[in-house]
Amino acid sequence: MQNIKTKFLKAQGFKKKTVSRVNLSKSILLGIVLAFASQNEAKAQFTLTGQIKPRSEVRDGQGTLQKKGDDTGVHISQRTRLNAGYTGYRFKAFMALQDVRVWGQDASTINRTTTDANDGFMVHEAWGELLLNDTISKIKNLSLKIGRQEISYDDQKVIGSLDWLQQARSHDAIVLKFANKSWIVDIGAAFNQNRELNVGTLYNGIPPVGTYPAGTNAIGTMYKSFQYAYVGKKFYFGDLSFLFFKDDFNKYNTIAVVKTPVQGVWSRTTTGLFYNVNPTRKINITGSYYYQGGRNKDGRILSANLASITSTVQVSRKLFVGPGIDYLSGTDGTKTVTADSRSNEFDPLYGTPHKFWGYMDYFYVASGFGKQGLLNYFFKAKYNASDKLTLFADLHGFEAANKVSNGAGGTRTSYLGTELDLKLSYNFTKLINIEAGYSFMQATNTMSSVQVKNVTNANLSPQWAYVTLLIKPDFLSTKKQ
Repeated sequence: MQNIKTKFLKAQGFKKKTVSRVNLSKSILLGIVLAFASQNEAKAQFTLTGQIKPRSEVRDGQGTLQKKGDDTGVHISQRTRLNAGYTGYRFKAFMALQDVRVWGQDASTINRTTTDANDGFMVHEAWGELLLNDTISKIKNLSLKIGRQEISYDDQKVIGSLDWLQQARSHDAIVLKFANKSWIVDIGAAFNQNRELNVGTLYNGIPPVGTYPAGTNAIGTMYKSFQYAYVGKKFYFGDLSFLFFKDDFNKYNTIAVVKTPVQGVWSRTTTGLFYNVNPTRKINITGSYYYQGGRNKDGRILSANLASITSTVQVSRKLFVGPGIDYLSGTDGTKTVTADSRSNEFDPLYGTPHKFWGYMDYFYVASGFGKQGLLNYFFKAKYNASDKLTLFADLHGFEAANKVSNGAGGTRTSYLGTELDLKLSYNFTKLINIEAGYSFMQATNTMSSVQVKNVTNANLSPQWAYVTLLIKPDFLSTKKQ
């Protein structure tokens, strides 16, 4: 057989040495292919993306009313974020480093030192996820996610990442995650300490003066711990989910107006349902109901609730419109508040208030607005002008959900104001977006009163405008996007 093979090769003009060279060339080529394939596989395992997000704002009454004659505020802030992810055998790892600052806040850009209070560099996310099910398991996902992470559910009304804020929101937590077919189940917990302690677990959740507030709802105090369970189910007509969330606040004693942590916690529970359904192909309805009980951050007995419903109708191929209403209970402002009195003020936890209660951020953000709760009547419209350009218009009517005292034994009108929000979003490319918005409010005297925003000689016609550029580079992509 070998002689026949040799004769055949000679007949074709090949020599034995030539055949060896051919085999060697094939080996080299195969090695190159395998190396290239392994490199592509490594790229598939490792991701490296980023965000460059400068935002310019013109503030003439954003967040709270200004006094008449106050100058308009103008600034440019920027988020710069680097995301690195890796997927290995039965684990995932992810880290998001970010720098958030206002242009010019450093006294010198060539000086390495900066004021600690202005230092915006932080670890936004840093987590590892252990995949507990193997490749032959019939369960889609069973994993344990540990570390600093964003936690977001449903429409983000009570639990969300708050991406509108340049710093956004994340939690140091551990979450057991289950997903199979149409079911999702998450069970999570967190436990906070200010530093390593040898004795006790006292926690001071009040941040230093001059730094970022502890929460978005004028709560002023960070939780010491939380535990929660989330269950979601997809149906052919929409989605339905259940949430139980308990957050614990370290007890304190007040001595000379100073709050000093003591042993024990006050626990608050929030329980509720969310639904997102499509009765017809062109009608969508989302809604939620949550009840809050237990004790609030100050130890007062709590009994409060949130109810919300939003409808969206597709009028044409490009136009979507719909009304809605949010109710967040509040405390009767004509009654004297004591340490033993019951609170009916609902706190929308760790959600994304900017998305729901007006872009000017008058409610459930950093600036308080009293204890009387909120009724939000709104009508929203969305128009897809093209594949790249989308226009938005939202009209809000804000009203107190409970009585507002006039300070003299009577009550004030409960209407707080009307807000118009206009926004456009343009996708310059798949990785570049430009967003611009303008908001105007016509507020009432109740809004400026001591019981709500507490601004004397207030300008009752505030306005606000912004422009945001968002660039999201994919550093490992070889495609033009």
